[in-house]
Amino acid sequence: MMDIPLRMLLWTVHATAYGLLVVAVLGLLREDRVAVAVGGMLLGLAYAAGFAIEGKRVWLGSVTAGWAVLAVAAPPFVWLAFPLLFSYLHVLPLWGAMFGVGALTSAAVLAAAWHAGGLTVPLVLGPGVAAMVVTLLALACRALGAAAGRRSD
Repeated sequence: MMDIPLRMLLWTVHATAYGLLVVAVLGLLREDRVAVAVGGMLLGLAYAAGFAIEGKRVWLGSVTAGWAVLAVAAPPFVWLAFPLLFSYLHVLPLWGAMFGVGALTSAAVLAAAWHAGGLTVPLVLGPGVAAMVVTLLALACRALGAAAGRRSD
């Protein structure tokens, strides 16, 4: 029974990622930045490949590299870091996930500040708080999944 809420959360994360991608791509198309919009579409395809790929760590590295290029190219892509945080926490061991969350959050702050022309308190606090919330949610999901697995045995 615990499996259903966890699956719903996972699908919500995927829907959020694609929602943010659609908003970014459509905005860039309206600005006639077709090359960057196509990059966003390719990132969406790469993200979708994660459902079928066995080597999740290689996939995560590829998606992160694509995100980094797009986050520098256009501000709307910066916010895709947050669904990616769930992927770090889902794919990597806890120590690697914590390092990845810190690095990805820092990169998002720096990219947002670069686009904004400077670092502001909201640009630091927003991603920082979001990263903490995502981390706590993912850790709670891990604990719930482990508890459900113990009960079914």
